Amino acid sequence: MTAPNSSAANGHTTTRRPLPCGIYAPTMTFFDPETEELDIPTIKKHAERLAKAGLAGLVTMGSNGEAIHCTREEKVAVTLATREALDAAGFTTTPIIVGATEGSVKGTIELSKQCGAAGGDYVLLLPPSYFRPQMDEEAIVGYYHAVADESPLPIVLYNYPGAVAGIDMDSDLIIKLAEHPNIIGTKFTCGSTGKLTRVALATNAKTPFSEGSGYMAFGGICDFTVQTLVSGGSGIIAGGANVMPKVCVKVWSLYSEGKIDEAIKLQKVLSRGDWFLTKAAIAGTKQAIQSYYGYGGYPRRPLKRLEKAKTESIADGIREAMEIENSL
Repeated sequence: MTAPNSSAANGHTTTRRPLPCGIYAPTMTFFDPETEELDIPTIKKHAERLAKAGLAGLVTMGSNGEAIHCTREEKVAVTLATREALDAAGFTTTPIIVGATEGSVKGTIELSKQCGAAGGDYVLLLPPSYFRPQMDEEAIVGYYHAVADESPLPIVLYNYPGAVAGIDMDSDLIIKLAEHPNIIGTKFTCGSTGKLTRVALATNAKTPFSEGSGYMAFGGICDFTVQTLVSGGSGIIAGGANVMPKVCVKVWSLYSEGKIDEAIKLQKVLSRGDWFLTKAAIAGTKQAIQSYYGYGGYPRRPLKRLEKAKTESIADGIREAMEIENSL
């Protein structure tokens, strides 16, 4: 485990964009509504909007980015387009974390290298899960160590049991993996604040109040932003930040500034609104963006398009949060 602004992978020391504390969005991948081909102009516009809203960084090709629906070439293209958009808008120091999980060690290393060439700074990796019965702790450690030994980009572990046949890495395993110098963080989409607390403590994770070791302990949903801060966390990687980034940033900032009561009050509004997005998943988040920003579209099939009544229900459900968003 090393500070995330440097890497000594493969014997080469490089300087990369550091990961600041704060709010990160796992960006949506936008498609042409007729052909389902990548909509690069909209991908770029979205990245610029999020950066201007004050996000600390972006994550391309995560779960919200429909990585599972994209080819390797498309993952690289989206990452390149995002980097180009950030640089063109003046956000040259904003880091990009790239979802680079593939089923094999070899494939993951290859994709990680391609992501680095496209402008990615770090990779976000799920544990392997297709051959679930064989994926015991030894196999998971072997996978992460083998990738970390060869990846030019430092690794953020991605603990999301719902996406990997129920594999839920416990705090002991995550702490053990954190000993590798090229594994520099974890995203806790499992939602376990207790696990995040134990890992943050054991790794001396970076917080708004202390640089610590540089290890990044990310909450994985914006509806426990304050709870992540209380637990010693470093940031949030949250789908809701695609829709209401300024509210997410405000909760984080209020707490970091010592305005605890205000942060908790706004967290309640954020949590209530985010639930409508969480329930409706990717299609709902895209339609919320469509309702409030005029773009968004639909996910790739087989994910279903939402009916008009459902879209209107989501827009209404997040209205209170969006009124605050638009006031910031």
